[in-house]
Amino acid sequence: VQLQAFGGGLVQAGGSLRLSCAASGRTVRTYAMGWFRQAPGKEREFVAGISRSGGSTDYADSVKGRFAISRDNGKNSVYLQSNSLKPEDTAVYYCAATTSFVSSSDPQVYDYWGQGTQVTVSS
Repeated sequence: VQLQAFGGGLVQAGGSLRLSCAASGRTVRTYAMGWFRQAPGKEREFVAGISRSGGSTDYADSVKGRFAISRDNGKNSVYLQSNSLKPEDTAVYYCAATTSFVSSSDPQVYDYWGQGTQVTVSS
């Protein structure tokens, strides 16, 4: 499966962005999906994950209550609604797919990665 993340941009603190991850080559319904991010000089970190069915979601503590992950298997896409953005949310955001039934915070579990989309939050 090929993944393409888009929807990033420059936003002021307190603003919102909706990131999208479009899958091609295979239906996304056969994968649990995750969003990760990597800021300059830092390791890639887990942001949010969603199970194959969409019935189970997981979030990093730093984004709980502000971000929401969702999926539309009919559109072969996964989304990350990001609200109340903070300057520390600035990073390149990546979507990833795993053949597991549920998502994981461990990037090693994921088999496929998109190219990333830049999110910059100004103070």
